[in-house]
Amino acid sequence: MTSRFTEVCIDCADPASLAAFWKEVLGWEFSEEEEDSVELKNPESEWPVLLFAKVPEKKTTKNRLHIDVSPRDRTQDEELERLLALGARRADVGQGEDVSWVVLADPEGNEFCLLKTMRP
Repeated sequence: MTSRFTEVCIDCADPASLAAFWKEVLGWEFSEEEEDSVELKNPESEWPVLLFAKVPEKKTTKNRLHIDVSPRDRTQDEELERLLALGARRADVGQGEDVSWVVLADPEGNEFCLLKTMRP
């Protein structure tokens, strides 16, 4: 037997706001909302889900785990413009100038990467 990858939990100050950002980034749907947590799911698949959970402490260091996203129907530059308009910002985690991905941070500072390759 093995385990199934079912969710990624993201600690945050404002679950509803951060989930709304990621909903727009990914085109996913709200699946569960509680007082201190919000869950997003992919409308094309049951698993995994993103669970945004309210915590009292602020983010203080670089993520040890992060999400990578790939443009589906546009270039990396076009998707970068869209993500920045949604509230993402560029982040420097020590990446060089020669990388093909763009490091961004969501509105609460969680780093994620925008890859160059379009994926169906």
